[in-house]
Amino acid sequence: MGSGGRMDCCGQCVKYSMFISNFIIFIGGAIVFGLGVWTLVDKNFINELLGTNLFSGAVYVLIATSALVCLLSFFGCIGAAKEYKCMLLTYFILIFLIFVTMLIGGILGYVFREKVSQTMQQEMKSSMNFYGAYGKRSITQAWDITQERLKCCGVKHYNDWRGSIPQSCCQKTFTDFKPCQDHPTPENIHIQGCLDITSNLIRDNAAIIGASGIIVAILLIFGMIFSCSLFRMIE
Repeated sequence: MGSGGRMDCCGQCVKYSMFISNFIIFIGGAIVFGLGVWTLVDKNFINELLGTNLFSGAVYVLIATSALVCLLSFFGCIGAAKEYKCMLLTYFILIFLIFVTMLIGGILGYVFREKVSQTMQQEMKSSMNFYGAYGKRSITQAWDITQERLKCCGVKHYNDWRGSIPQSCCQKTFTDFKPCQDHPTPENIHIQGCLDITSNLIRDNAAIIGASGIIVAILLIFGMIFSCSLFRMIE
């Protein structure tokens, strides 16, 4: 399978460097995977109000590629330990493809970060017309969960609801919502609009996810360098 014999001190140094780099890559991939899953689960209620699939698409790309990175880090360690040139070459090619994919996913996260406010404002305003409508349960739930969890109301103000204020806009006591739908006041309703809160929340998450993807993509460069060097040193 193209395995080599004993290597000199330099070869052994490259070999152990590849072990270390793959361990770091594994940790980075695991972190990105965890962040991606957490983002999808914790921020899933906002998806209906985003107005674009760019963010969720970028997160899915990073989750899939980070999972593959974790698996390939083991593959690279085995190739280095056994000194199989075939496995090292395969590792290099796969890591290069994942490097490109993860870099694109990270960049998409940053691109979305810049577009989020505009797309969310348009989608929020249009989706308000379908709140409570038949067959639009997902939009209704998205608004209720967003307003209740983030303590906001409407797009920029509760007046955006034009008098038909949802109960989720009302402040909560320990047991129930305060009565705010007929006579809203600062003491019983969430004053701040949801646009700024949700856009800042998504921007922050997009920045974290995007930066993590780009950092892991940079780490993959070291994996490619060491695998290529080790490949050339094996006789």
